[in-house]
Amino acid sequence: MSHVESAPPSPAGFRILDLFAGPGGLDVAADVLGHQVTGIEWDRNACATRGAAGMDTFAGDVRKYRAAFFPHAQVLTGGPPCQTFTVAGHGAGRRALDQVVKYIERLHDAVRAESMEWKDIFRTWREISEELRRKAVRAEAVKDEKREAEARRAVIRKALRESLKEHGSSPEEIKVVLKTLRGPRNIDLRDTELKGLIEEFSALDAEIEGFKVRLEEFGDERTGLVLQPLWWVIERSRRPGAEPYEAVVLEQVPAVMPVWEKYAEVLVTLGYGTRTQLMITEAFGVPQTRKRAVLMARLGGTDIREVAETHERYRPRNVPTKSSTADRTDALLWDAGEESLDRTPKEAWVSMETALKKARSIAPHLPDRPAFTVVSNYGTGGDPVARGRRDHDVPSSTITGKVSRNRLVHKGTDTGLPGFDRFSFAEAGVLQTFPVTYPWSGGDQSQQIGNAVPPRLALHVLRQVLEPELSGEKARARLEQAVGALETWQPPGKPVKAREQGQWEGHPLTGR
Repeated sequence: MSHVESAPPSPAGFRILDLFAGPGGLDVAADVLGHQVTGIEWDRNACATRGAAGMDTFAGDVRKYRAAFFPHAQVLTGGPPCQTFTVAGHGAGRRALDQVVKYIERLHDAVRAESMEWKDIFRTWREISEELRRKAVRAEAVKDEKREAEARRAVIRKALRESLKEHGSSPEEIKVVLKTLRGPRNIDLRDTELKGLIEEFSALDAEIEGFKVRLEEFGDERTGLVLQPLWWVIERSRRPGAEPYEAVVLEQVPAVMPVWEKYAEVLVTLGYGTRTQLMITEAFGVPQTRKRAVLMARLGGTDIREVAETHERYRPRNVPTKSSTADRTDALLWDAGEESLDRTPKEAWVSMETALKKARSIAPHLPDRPAFTVVSNYGTGGDPVARGRRDHDVPSSTITGKVSRNRLVHKGTDTGLPGFDRFSFAEAGVLQTFPVTYPWSGGDQSQQIGNAVPPRLALHVLRQVLEPELSGEKARARLEQAVGALETWQPPGKPVKAREQGQWEGHPLTGR
């Protein structure tokens, strides 16, 4: 039996539908608040974790489902994959973002036009979907060509490397040739096959770069995925016989904020009060510096209040002021561009060691390390050799899907901690504010953890949107109770199997 079927509804309990639900970051937060959550998730590894955690789940692609399939859902939440907006290259992220904004504007025009009936609005959506489908088909053909060119380049690379070795080039000289595509100075290319190999290798490099540019112009499938939550809200608001969602909560990386702001314009037209907010995770008790762009909406037209920060923001010791250029990469993790206007006294940010120590009181088997430094898998300032470092007595850097590659060393040294030189999955989950007992399952568990919304952040957002009647001391007491319940949360005794599309019978959201 899943949590959605067994959890007693709270007085303010809502039935939540979570799109792109992941391993359950928002879901476990909603669970401890007394709400009933059903998630849709296509990653089978995340579904395995959700099942072990008792989270009600439909497996599969969100695009294969419709809002009409879940008529009893009262709240829509989700975090559509939007990494395409942050990619480097030839302005690909900016173009993808502009493309999505234009699609949102088309949908907004259809929604607010008085002459538009439901069939016309639906036709607009079908046209957009078809455009995206055609682009995806063309993109797949280009990907096939790119893979073929990459395979040919690999063959030429091997032949070029072997030829350079035969001509006496050192490993360093070979690296330079492959990187610069210029022949070595100590070899006469007029009388050797090297010239032909280098020219062919260079031509393939240019061809592959051209494929990359074409793919960026097409965008990728995530462009369409980010539109899904908006369409679900429109369908429930405009389709005859449907009832609008009472609330909407969406979150993603900061680069997606322009999309949420455009979403908000449409939601206002549909009768919602909204709020977009860039949230700094350590300012809400998460032992990690991370930023999330959040969209909150509540039916009724009254704007939602800003979610007040409860903890201090982390200021790196080597970044004394906002104007300092020292370690600007780290500074961006805490400088959100504007400070909260809330003047309520705040708690200190939570360090890694504080969070892990509390987790050890619940799960004594966790390692009790001496003072440590985390050496990131990532370089800083564009230098891959200059690994980012954080000591145990400050918040963690952003937990990513590569968290298992971070090294733990004795504080202030490069001396490893034998047997304890990596965070366990349970510990990495704790740094995301998952319960220490959260049953991570399936494969690629590091990626699951890195992709998840921190549950403690979700607690703040859900409480603000779904319990607007609470404020002041009552709201703080509610959060304190929920945080305690989150930390001591336990999985059910028996795993829950994810449903497939069409397995509607007996489900509380489908009414069948």
